[in-house]
Amino acid sequence: MGSFSEFEQYDGLGLAQLVKTKQIRPDELVEETISRIEDKNPKINAVIHKMYDYAHKTACEDLPDGPFQGVPFLLKDIGNPFAGEPFCSGSKFLKDNIPDHDSELVKRYKAAGLIVVGKTNTPEFGLRPVTEPELFGSTNNPWDLSRTSGGSSGGSAASVAARIVPMADGSDGGGSLRHPASCCGIFTMKPTRGRTPTGPDHAELWQGMACCHALTRSVRDNAALLDAVSGPDPGAPYYTAPPSRPFLSEVSTAPGKLHIAYSAQPFYPSNVHPDCAKGLEETARLCQSLGHDVEETSFTIDGEAFARAFFVMTCSETMATIKSLGVKMNRRPSHEYFETTTWVMALLAKQFTADEFSKAIDILKMTSRQTAAFFDKYDVLLTPTLPVPPPPTGFLDLKGLLLISAKAVASLNAGFVLKKFTDLRTLYNQTFAFMPFTPIFNATGQPAMSVPLYWNDQGLPIGMQFAGRFGDEATLFRLAGQLEKALPWADRIPPV
Repeated sequence: MGSFSEFEQYDGLGLAQLVKTKQIRPDELVEETISRIEDKNPKINAVIHKMYDYAHKTACEDLPDGPFQGVPFLLKDIGNPFAGEPFCSGSKFLKDNIPDHDSELVKRYKAAGLIVVGKTNTPEFGLRPVTEPELFGSTNNPWDLSRTSGGSSGGSAASVAARIVPMADGSDGGGSLRHPASCCGIFTMKPTRGRTPTGPDHAELWQGMACCHALTRSVRDNAALLDAVSGPDPGAPYYTAPPSRPFLSEVSTAPGKLHIAYSAQPFYPSNVHPDCAKGLEETARLCQSLGHDVEETSFTIDGEAFARAFFVMTCSETMATIKSLGVKMNRRPSHEYFETTTWVMALLAKQFTADEFSKAIDILKMTSRQTAAFFDKYDVLLTPTLPVPPPPTGFLDLKGLLLISAKAVASLNAGFVLKKFTDLRTLYNQTFAFMPFTPIFNATGQPAMSVPLYWNDQGLPIGMQFAGRFGDEATLFRLAGQLEKALPWADRIPPV
């Protein structure tokens, strides 16, 4: 470790205050972070690209007087290019990709005073809810190195949980912020659709289902960073009304008496582990003890139709991504460059008709109509973030006949075989059974947060998901601040 042993006692705003009051220099914080990467990363494999030279140079320059001036930060290696640094998205096909520009979000991170020290691991194109890319290997959970850190922002989540940095960048297309937050015992907020920028390279991500934000230890860091980076960029396809006041001010504001619905019934057929059900019950009782009106209820959608529609969308987006990258890299895509699952999804997309794609998008977006009436009655919906504690690494790997079939289809470019002779549900059932609570709020665009409120007898974290009305992160931040004060988690430190 470096010389600043008190590093992990501070969140991002706390470190920035030390910098602003000249109690510590940014280069000292950078050096401490580098020391922590060198010490911890060999165990967890979270940081896959080091930007030490850039970080040292930036720390010695005049930094913007933003809320996180001089605070070390890690950037997820997907979604947001950083000029002059490798941008692989977990894919062998992009090993040599060096962008010549920053994304708008990266520009806003820099303006907030953050210093990027490295980039974090992610599954290929963020397609899986675990971080186990063939290119860089698996990111291990700091609470138990044999278990998944979640995904697709698993590298960032593991880095924050392991106290390498107080906060790190992530993205969420079906739960990719919330899954790793739950697995690693930290906080995150998936913001409302359109709250954070996607330009200049994308009009929208995954038909508006995906967005970017951060994983943090403290609630106030998450709120302050959202204040710093939110708002539309030029040409944004959505305009989300700005909050009436800063999100940071909400964290210390009493939420009042909220009408909270809670349910252990997943939106897609899945078995909820007793530990997750117990965590939900204890969280519901905690909310009730804080003065909220808490009611067990059920809210259902046609989970089978939703999952198939989501699968059609992600397959189609994967195919489009691969095609556009082939043009960009001036290289013909082929199965040798991609993981089997990724290539099979792209092949399947070629078998879907325009009518099937259009119907899938309609099913996903109509989910908002179904949820609107529910959230007219309730302020917040509480569920487990995931139905199980962090599972062992590799639990989602294709196995047996399905693996053999997938490899054969990939090598022969025979997507029609799967479409014609396979029940598509067998291709996505295990994945959706692992994430039955989260994707619905990507479809609706509503804000949803994962809060680390429960640890089981094995010492594994289990996050609780709270979803709010469209555009109403404020209520969630107020509730999160109250929960953090009532049941603090900052002193829970993993073995790594």
